[in-house]
This record gives sequence, C-alpha cells and structure tokens, in this order.
Amino acid sequence: MAKVAAVKEAVKETLIGSQEPEVTQLSAQTKARFSRHAQTDLETGELALGPEQFIDAVAPPNEDYHKIKREQYSILFRVADRRNRGKVNLADWGYFENLLAKPDAEYEIAFRLFDVDRLGTVKYDDFRKLYELNKGPDSIPFNWDCEWARLYIGSKTKRHNLDYQQFSQMLRGLQGERIRQAFELFDKDGDGFIEPEDFERIIMETSRHKLSDHLLENLHTLCNITQGSKVSYANVRAFQNMIKEMDLVELIVRRACAKSADGKITRTEFLNHAAKVTRFTMFTPMEANILFHFASLDEPSGRLGLRDFAKVLDPSWRNRGIQSDEAGPPADRTTSQNFFAQAFESGYNFALGSFAGAFGAFMVYPIDLVKTRMQNQRSASVGQRLYLNSIDCFRKVIRNEGFRGLYSGVVPQLIGVAPEKAIKLTVNDLVRGWFSDKQGIKLYHEIIAGGTAGACQVVFTNPLEIVKIRLQVQGEVAKSVEGAPKRSAMWIIRNLGLVGLYKGASACLLRDVPFSAIYFPTYAHLKKDLFGESPTKKLGVLQLLTSGAIAGMPAAYLTTPCDVIKTRLQVEARKGDTTYTGLRHAAKTILKEEGFRAFFKGGPARILRSSPQFGFTLAAYELLQTALPYPGGVKSESKLGGGGVVDVAAAMKDTTPDTPFVRSRNALKILLDLDENLGRTKLGPNEKGWKVLRQWIPAEGGSSSSSSASTA
Repeated sequence: MAKVAAVKEAVKETLIGSQEPEVTQLSAQTKARFSRHAQTDLETGELALGPEQFIDAVAPPNEDYHKIKREQYSILFRVADRRNRGKVNLADWGYFENLLAKPDAEYEIAFRLFDVDRLGTVKYDDFRKLYELNKGPDSIPFNWDCEWARLYIGSKTKRHNLDYQQFSQMLRGLQGERIRQAFELFDKDGDGFIEPEDFERIIMETSRHKLSDHLLENLHTLCNITQGSKVSYANVRAFQNMIKEMDLVELIVRRACAKSADGKITRTEFLNHAAKVTRFTMFTPMEANILFHFASLDEPSGRLGLRDFAKVLDPSWRNRGIQSDEAGPPADRTTSQNFFAQAFESGYNFALGSFAGAFGAFMVYPIDLVKTRMQNQRSASVGQRLYLNSIDCFRKVIRNEGFRGLYSGVVPQLIGVAPEKAIKLTVNDLVRGWFSDKQGIKLYHEIIAGGTAGACQVVFTNPLEIVKIRLQVQGEVAKSVEGAPKRSAMWIIRNLGLVGLYKGASACLLRDVPFSAIYFPTYAHLKKDLFGESPTKKLGVLQLLTSGAIAGMPAAYLTTPCDVIKTRLQVEARKGDTTYTGLRHAAKTILKEEGFRAFFKGGPARILRSSPQFGFTLAAYELLQTALPYPGGVKSESKLGGGGVVDVAAAMKDTTPDTPFVRSRNALKILLDLDENLGRTKLGPNEKGWKVLRQWIPAEGGSSSSSSASTA
C-alpha cells in the first residue's frame, strides 16, 4: 500500500506540480528519503538527521563521487540545519530538498552557507574566516587584498556586505582569479611562462573536481601545442575557458558529430559549428587547439568522435584498468570473478536471444512449411502438380491436415533457433571486431564476417533442418500414399544416423554463407545510411524492424536456388521421384527436368518467411531487454544485424536520475571552486566553523548502535 501511495503521489506531483514544502505538504518521496536515514534525538525524542545520517541521505555509499570525497558533503549540513540546532528534522529536510530543486541551487546554497547570521547578506570577515578555516593546509595561497577582491567587497576601510546577486557574481569569477594569482606566484622571473608541473598543480588545486582522469593525467602535455617546453598564461586562460564552457562544448560536438557522415569531426568543423550555435564566436583558435590536443592523445588522426571528446568532457571518465581512489569504494574484481560475471551475462543474453529467435521462428513457421512443400514439388506439368502456388498450398494443408498441419516439425525448428542465432551472431561480431579499426570496417570485411558466421551455423542447422523438412512433407505423403506411417522426430534421427543428419550440408553451406554475407552488411548499412544511426542517434524498434525486413529480402531471394537444392537433397524421395546423388547432380537434374525457374520455387514464400522472422526476432529481443534487463548490468545494444555502431553518446552524459544526491553534487562543485579541500580539513577543538556535535539513538527499526556526528 505504501508503494502504491508513493506512486500516486509522484504522478500527482508530475501532473499538477508542487508547492513550497511544509510538514503537511511534503511528497511521499521526500518523507521516505528522510525516514530511511533519520534517528531519534535523545533530547526531544523526534526523528532527525545528524551529520552522519545527513551524508547518508544526500551521498549514498554506493554512488560514484567522481573527484569529490564523500565526507565533503558534510558542509551542506550547515545549509539544511537552518536553525543551528545541530540536527535536521523533517521540515528542515523538506526545505533543503526544495532549495536543491531551484535552477540556481548551486549559488544559493553557497550563499546560505556563508551567510552566518542568516540575514540575507554575506560579511567579508565571515566569508574569509570560514574559507581560511576549511581550506587545505598546503593550498596555493590566495590574496584577499588584491585589486579584484577590492572591486567586489571594497577596500580595507570601506568593506561592504554582499547580497545574493553580488556574492554569486563574485563566486563565478573567483576561480579565474585564483588561477591568475597562482600563475603569477609560479612565474618567478616574470616572463609570462611557467613549467608544465606548475600548471599541473594549479589545475589540480582549482579544477580537479570537474575534470576526468584522462585530462588530469595528461595536463603536463599542454606545452606540446606550442614549439616551446613551457606553458604561457594564454595557454592557461584558454584551458580554463574551455573547461568552463564544457556544456557548450559538448552541445557543439554532439551536433557536429551528428551531421558528420562518419560521426567524426575536425578542428575546423568544430569551429564552424561553434559559430553557428552561438551568436558571437565563443572559442578562440587556441581554445579549439587545446580541446583537440587532449581529445586526440589516443587518436592523432585529426578526426575525432564522441568517445574521444568524452575523455575530456566527462568528469566521470575512468582510464581503462584504473580505478580512482576519489570515486568511493573500489570495485576491483579478480580474473575469475570477471570471467564468471561475463559468463553469466553472456548466458543471460543467450537465453533472451533464444526466446526471441524461437518466437520469430514460430510466427512465420506456416510460411516456412509452404515454402518447403513448394520447393519439394517435382512435376513440371501443371496437371500433375499437387499445388498450383503458395496460396493453393496453404489452403490444401489446412483442408487435408488441419491447422496443426501448418506446424508440422515446429519443435525441431524451435530447438535449433537458439544455437543457430547464438553462433551466427557471436561469430559475426567476433570477426567484425578483428577487422574493425578506429576508422570503422571495410565492406569486404563485413561480407567476410557475415559469410564466416553463416558457415559456422551449418554445424547446428543442418541436422535440425533435415528433421524439420521431413516432418513438414510427411503430411502430403500421408495423403498420396495409402497407409504411410507417421514418423516422429526421434525415429527420423535414429534412421538417418550421424552421417545422414548432415546430408545436404554442402547445399546448406552454399545457402547460409551467401545469405549471411548479404544480410549482415545490408542490415548494418540500412541502419546507418537509410535511418541515420550514429553515435548520437539510437534507432527505435520500428526502424530496426524495417531494416531487418528489408535486408532479409535480397538475402532470402538470391539464395533461393541453394535452398531448393538443399531441400531436394534432404527430403526422402518418394517412389517414382528422382534421387539425387549430390549437389552438382541435383543442380543438373533440376535444370534439365524442370527448367531454370524451378530454382526459384518457393522464392516469394522464402521472402515472406525470412523478412518477418528477423523482424519478429528483433522486436521480441528489444522488448525482452527492456522488460528483463540483466540484474546489476548495463543494458547493451542488440547485436542482431551484425553489430552496428556502438552508442557512445551516453559516455558524455550523466544518466543518473534527478535526485537529491545528483543536485547536491552539482552544488558542491561550485563550492569546491573555492578550494578542492573544502570540507575535508578537520577543525581543532577551539575552532568554530560548520562544526556540530550531537548524540543519537537509533529510531524504531533502525540500527542497533548509537553514533555521534563527526566534525563537519
């Protein structure tokens, strides 16, 4: 009931909005988040959050904190504790969540943090004192008596308080002033250049929390964009402007890559799109050089895609094989754990593919049965034909054998779908991976990959198809031959033996190799060229269905002659019918006795079967992936169709839901522009500055041990 109420409340908020939260108007989600972490206050007996419980509420232990230490979230407790009582009750929590929901939450939280008297202004003395108490002990010094600071707060004799607008504007420019002063400090000879190591220290102290591991580990290479070995102030300013406008850079990169034929862009293309997106030119040539320098360290070709830019623009990017100690608890696994994890996920995807493949085969099986019987019809004379066409065949099967006759031999077909799809998709994807490089894959390599996949699947499909075909034609034999016994699948298997199960394997190979060689490249190119699939555009189910259906048409029809020969070789010849001794004999005999058109018997039925079969399989697979995602895993793209373009757009976008945790992290990023160690430094016993201590006992149903709040 509680879950139902929470859902109703969430829907109501979505439809009609919400108001300033009071205790009686808080949403069910807000109350649930509070109750989950609240404990009972010893003094008042009410439920409340102490500093430790507050951190658990806004910074869950299992989240990714990028470059922020989890304990640094404790400085936000001072904002939520609006009455300075050392605890946060339900009303305070509602006030804090409402504050986080504001569009300018980052600046408003910082303002309220330094508004010690809570009178709507920040005093210079309070601001500087709190800053000095909470900054790192080894931080690069900042001169508060500089010309920049005096312009905002006045001279020593004429200090004035800052209201919210003035404070937020000062905060916006503070990081740039910190970088300017740091550069001046390290430029000891005053020539306008510093060593790469000094530049690295400046950025690590002022912007580390906003940058990716890839960028941080290669900061010293900035000097490589010039002929010298030092970093100029122009380089530093250009770097700062680039990271300051990361959101705008990402927007431009996304649009430019989406319009590019290969999903990659050059420096000139970036600047051209930047000029179109913004009214005035936002980025200088040096800023573009810096962006492309860091993005192209692993790809020096000059044409870069979203994955290359993500290494620069996404602060959560982790270098392969490296786990940052700033990102919370490490998630390292042993080799055996990784093996079993991958094996379980592969098995899970195999099961989904098996269900999807079986569903697709079942839906089109009547068409497959009609196709088989049409191909097996030997007589060239119209008067002697059992079936005039596919529709006539369909009608006679229902009339003579009933509706169940349309599904004769369906069980072996369903059993065979799982290994067939698995081996086909796995081999195709594997071979494509061997041939692929950073520029993509060539067409003839795509054809080789598809053909190899088709060849490998014959090992599984030939035995099952020969059983299926003999079961499919069994009904018409029973009608034409008096007293013909009805055989089961197991009888056919025992009668054929191991060698007999691979009768017609050469024809099966001749059919499946070109089919896959045509189908997989066609499907991949239809998605890319017809529907515009790219790293920034993921296709919908209908587009995938259409691509699969269209790709199946030429693949099915052009390989029909091979399918006709395979059918004739695998079907048990009736009395008076021609017996074929091999692939070449069958082809010559069919051409001599029935003419060239006989090679395309059942061609339309084969198209009508193959195209929707792939469509149904794709649709079922997509739906199963959505309804039954792998537990604890990331939803992967379907590999049906030969492994299309990998969707890396998500690598540049934080897909975490809009929760207090996410909004708290964004607010903390602005505060860390003051100093990366804000909230880490522990205050001494006689120092006061965002320091609170309280005793708690667990609430009913909570933990059994008491805890004390740590120093904020």
